[in-house]
Amino acid sequence: PSKEDAVKKIALTMVAVATLGLAACTGGDEANNAAANESETANQANGDVGNATDAQNAADDALNQAASTGSNVASDAGNAASSAANTVSDTAGDAANAVTNAAR
Repeated sequence: PSKEDAVKKIALTMVAVATLGLAACTGGDEANNAAANESETANQANGDVGNATDAQNAADDALNQAASTGSNVASDAGNAASSAANTVSDTAGDAANAVTNAAR
């Protein structure tokens, strides 16, 4: 074999390797697109989970505020009833004192 034959074999080998490498890269577009789609789907799912968590926290806050408000309303109603009872008791006491004083 001559030197030219050896150079031709090396050149042909390099062309074959380059062709195989190019073919491998070209077929990767579909795989890359699929991977990108999967990644985007995962990112969207994570975003949805975050939004759901935010909504749940907002609902918990609203329930806590409603419970607190309800508790305050009940407490205020109890205090008003107690105050009314005290007023009635005081009025009855004053009336009894007035009757006692008038009888003297």
